[in-house]
Amino acid sequence: MEVRYICPTAYDSSVYLVNGKVLIDAGMSSDLIIKQLEKYIQLTDLKLIILTHCHYDHTAAAAAIAEKSGAEVGIHKDDLESVNDEYMSVSVFFGDRAPAVKPTITYEEGDKIDIGEGEYLEVIHTPGHSKGSICLYEPVSKSLFSGDTVFPGGGFGRMDFEGSEPDMMLGSVEKLTKLDVKTLYSGHGAPNDRDGNKQIMASYTMLKIMMGA
Repeated sequence: MEVRYICPTAYDSSVYLVNGKVLIDAGMSSDLIIKQLEKYIQLTDLKLIILTHCHYDHTAAAAAIAEKSGAEVGIHKDDLESVNDEYMSVSVFFGDRAPAVKPTITYEEGDKIDIGEGEYLEVIHTPGHSKGSICLYEPVSKSLFSGDTVFPGGGFGRMDFEGSEPDMMLGSVEKLTKLDVKTLYSGHGAPNDRDGNKQIMASYTMLKIMMGA
């Protein structure tokens, strides 16, 4: 699996170009992100944009990228309506309207997304940061695209936004501890290949402490 990491500003989410045809999250700065993508591919080679959840910093550029590339856009079914709501998408905190993107594909737990080269991403529903947050697991390379569910070094996503489900977060992170993960591609920050299993377990431990579990 070939992964290109793109993050044009400190406020954009991490954006990952996978196998030259699938984008995981889209960030906010459409012009800058498109310019970066065009260093690696013809934009029309992009076939799919997968949104790990509905929040503005991950989704705002998706409409422009989809329009220019013709790519389809997918999101978990529980975040489908939230992505166009200024409060559920938290766009109001960025002083902007809700993202204009209209996802054409909805995902559920266990779905397998073809990414070419005989590889796939398994959808893992991880509610907590948002109702429809997902992580994406690629078993051959033992890679996890974790969105804003977990971050390296024991971090995890905020649970104080409208649409967050704090009571679901611990179970979601526990689910990730069952995976065999080498590289963690989180929703903010650069990829981390320092034993993803330990990184996830640290997040789980810190979350249990915070929640008194």
